[in-house]
Amino acid sequence: MNIEIIPVTAFQQNCSIIWDDEKNAAIIDPGGEAEKLIKRIEELGLNLKLILLTHGHLDHISAAEKLKNHFNVEIWGSHEADRYWFEGLPQQAERFGMLFETNAFLPDRWLNEEGEIIKVGDFNFEVLHLPGHTPGHIGFIEHNKNIAFTGDVLFQNSIGRTDFPGGDHQTLLNSIKEKLYPLPDEMIIIAGHGNYTTIGKEKKSNPFLQGM
Repeated sequence: MNIEIIPVTAFQQNCSIIWDDEKNAAIIDPGGEAEKLIKRIEELGLNLKLILLTHGHLDHISAAEKLKNHFNVEIWGSHEADRYWFEGLPQQAERFGMLFETNAFLPDRWLNEEGEIIKVGDFNFEVLHLPGHTPGHIGFIEHNKNIAFTGDVLFQNSIGRTDFPGGDHQTLLNSIKEKLYPLPDEMIIIAGHGNYTTIGKEKKSNPFLQGM
């Protein structure tokens, strides 16, 4: 698997471009700076197949429609429980002045089925519903490549915020314990912000998760 992680906007949100040896590509959580992302995809000569979203927060989705229109591809995700976040995009954007300019939109397809496999090139992503940060938050788990894109659920030595509308601290902890902890310790976690980590490292050292 080829991966390039591009932090975008002042939120330094990790936008992930992934592609196989045949240049079949997906982009996960294009949170802003669409022109930079388009330029990089074209520089790499990739055949973008799909835009995948973990949840409906502005800093993870604000470039999605521009990429969709430029590359003529669909947007899939998150779970439909995040519909209100997508419909409220203009209100989200107002809070940050000119940092974001986006209209409300809905994905071409909600990913509501737990365990569904999304195929992109030679990748097979299992969809896991990981509520807590938002009600409709999902993750994309590539078991064969031993890597998981989990948005704002589990970070290096931290966890996602739960003080937004629809967030719930205990639900987030349950998502980590019941959905992520069963993954292999060596599973690489690409979080929505900050450095990558592994399941094993977080079990040992994450101060928010001790005792789980």
